[in-house]
Amino acid sequence: MPINKNLLRYKDEFTALRRQIHANPELLFDVHETAALVAQKLRDFGVDEVVTGIGRTGVVGVIKGAAPGRTIGLRADMDALPIPEETGLSYASTRLTALMHACGHDGHTSMLLGAAKYLSETRDFAGTAVVIFQPAEEGGGGGREMVEGGLMDRFDIQEVYGLHTFPHQHSGAFAIRPGPVLASVDTFEIQVSGKGAHAAKPQASIDPIVTASSIVQSLQTITSRGVDPKEALVVSVTTFNAGQATNVIPQKAVLTGTVRSLCSKVREAAEVQLTRIVSGTAAAHGAVAEIAYQRDYPVMSNHAAQATIAADVAAGMVGEANVNRNFPSSMGGEDFAFMLQERPGAMIFMDQGLGPELHHPAFDFNDDVLLTGMSFWVNLMQSRGVM
Repeated sequence: MPINKNLLRYKDEFTALRRQIHANPELLFDVHETAALVAQKLRDFGVDEVVTGIGRTGVVGVIKGAAPGRTIGLRADMDALPIPEETGLSYASTRLTALMHACGHDGHTSMLLGAAKYLSETRDFAGTAVVIFQPAEEGGGGGREMVEGGLMDRFDIQEVYGLHTFPHQHSGAFAIRPGPVLASVDTFEIQVSGKGAHAAKPQASIDPIVTASSIVQSLQTITSRGVDPKEALVVSVTTFNAGQATNVIPQKAVLTGTVRSLCSKVREAAEVQLTRIVSGTAAAHGAVAEIAYQRDYPVMSNHAAQATIAADVAAGMVGEANVNRNFPSSMGGEDFAFMLQERPGAMIFMDQGLGPELHHPAFDFNDDVLLTGMSFWVNLMQSRGVM
């Protein structure tokens, strides 16, 4: 099943749609305009059922094929990022606040909408396609919200797939791997309370800045000394806030950061060690530390059978040489992980060619791969049943 030439007639329509979404980005669950646009398009395409409000602002469309078969979930994300756009494009973000589509979600949504239109028009597949448009992937846990809202059971989804683009050097190539692909994502906030004093009399203080600095240094030993060096683990302190004056040692310092791993045992061990190190280091300085530790996204792990299915579909389109079946794991996170905990499935990655990295203010989705993404979704549905 090569790239579906019948989709060529959609190129201009969905390029314009993608750019419309790009110009009007929305954050986390506040994707009301985008969700309304998606729902209306699905109704216009004649899908069998459109349901809104799953996972707060998620949208689901149901498309029945010409014959009985499996019910397959196809997922795209809709939300943008709080980043000021620096592309200079004619369709750049129109928002007055720092907000842009810097991760390709505008393209993901448009590709799945294009596939939904084709599948609704032709019905040339067996089974049922459940197209899932998810809010709040970028840190809000929209995937978890949709699952908890009954997504899988309500629509009797048996398998679920995701498609994410990334910038590299071979436009239209694909990459995937079975097992852990993206890391669990945990966040922490550490409030260090000491004793403030005049900067000229440090002996009268319990300096929270010195204490917090020791904590930052000590946390690095979790990775270097706390886990097997063959295991992947990231512990990063990403903010450090304390004080407002040059002549005052403050009362408090606040650290925040992230812990990421590809293994549940490593994840658990890292949390235990972080708590022990923070409490002990603070006590050694005579200070007190309060820790707020939050588990956000689990490890995103592809199911082996479904990863093979997705890779085979991609290879049928672009050739085996253009499908990397052993894509290296990354310490990035994805809340598609919540859907993969509920049903067998896989996320595949599609190269959109050279350009700025994801989450960069100059990033833009490459419209030249729109048809490739649409074809992947269509071919996947056609491959999962026998007509």
